[in-house]
Amino acid sequence: MTQAHLPPFSSHPLAPSRRAVLISTLGAGLAACVPKPAATGGPIRIGTQRGGVLLIAKSRGLSASELAGTASGVEWIEFPSGPPMIEALAAGALDLGLMGESPPIFAQASGAGIVYAAVQPVTGASQAIITPNGSMITSLADLRGKKVAFTKGSASHLFTIVALRSAGLILTDVQATHLAPGEAMAAFSAGAIDAWAVWDPFYALALAQGGKVLTTAEGLFETNAFYVASRRFAEERPEALKALLDALAVHAAWGNVHRDAYSGLFAKATGLPPAIAQAMQQRGSLAVEPVTEPVLALQQKAADIFLRAGALPSAVKVREAAWTAWHPVER
Repeated sequence: MTQAHLPPFSSHPLAPSRRAVLISTLGAGLAACVPKPAATGGPIRIGTQRGGVLLIAKSRGLSASELAGTASGVEWIEFPSGPPMIEALAAGALDLGLMGESPPIFAQASGAGIVYAAVQPVTGASQAIITPNGSMITSLADLRGKKVAFTKGSASHLFTIVALRSAGLILTDVQATHLAPGEAMAAFSAGAIDAWAVWDPFYALALAQGGKVLTTAEGLFETNAFYVASRRFAEERPEALKALLDALAVHAAWGNVHRDAYSGLFAKATGLPPAIAQAMQQRGSLAVEPVTEPVLALQQKAADIFLRAGALPSAVKVREAAWTAWHPVER
């Protein structure tokens, strides 16, 4: 197994890597000359965001036996959020990544070759709209006219739309500020934004620095995170993808049983204090599940919300990107 050599992160432990930013910047150019995926038996390129099942698999190691001889190993590439990861997938620079529901919707809208390969159910407890310590904002209605930051095309984008709608507002009622997580963290700490829609681990870190929760996504709407693969990888190396998902399901089960150990891995990867890492693990469980009809229906609902909000150029048919060839191994 090989480890992709990434430049060091900035001074902030959760700032985006320069390689991730580079991939995000060059994504459109790369798409014009998409390279072929690694040859059969070659390493599988996986994008991570320093958490979840992929962190466990990376830390514990994916063995050749787990991959059933379909790959020589794994290359891990780190990203700050889903949007630059989806660009890398579309450009042929990545084979699989885990992200929220929104990036693949925007990828479909742009005609990118991606597929929903597996599902990670989420509760919404790991996303929140937070305000700085000392803020006079006490309700979502108070956000009218205020600067609200979120990462465009990410799960926080959809969350912001739905949360505002629950208070009778739409995006044009606030000063929507599109910032990547590292940029938003700096703006939040400096008091340059009034509220921030964000997910863990940035959510946990902001709370530790005195942020206040205005609302979480829990109960507002139901959604999922997805293991998204490039369509070319799924079509040309389906057995490798199936073996990888089987292996990841095993690591998910391990993480659910060994919560303290997983918290330790997470704290080491992010630089967060162990107590914060442990608190985060209580906001959901780990899973790798197949794509089903109910899952597709929920994802279509999310796509329709974006369309009604004017965020998509045209309607997206989620089912067209469903990859349902994987059936988990009974254990």
